[in-house]
Amino acid sequence: MPQVTVTKLTEDVISSRGIRNWPIWTKEVSRFDWEYSDREECLILEGAVTITTPDGDIDIHAGDFVTFEKGLKCVWNVTDPIRKHYNFS
Repeated sequence: MPQVTVTKLTEDVISSRGIRNWPIWTKEVSRFDWEYSDREECLILEGAVTITTPDGDIDIHAGDFVTFEKGLKCVWNVTDPIRKHYNFS
């Protein structure tokens, strides 16, 4: 199973899942290490980031719906300030 999954969701799916009611997280241009203690789903509203994982780099942009699996260790390289809805499970 991939540790990071990037997809696109229709507005119908976003609405039916209540994603626009999830909390919002923002981050300026920066680079930092991160480890996921829980599974995270997020909808990128603005910005761009490259996630470096043991399997390689993944580019993420506004409009992407991203799932990060529990236990993932990665590096976030925020190249354009990020704004996202997020949910941990």
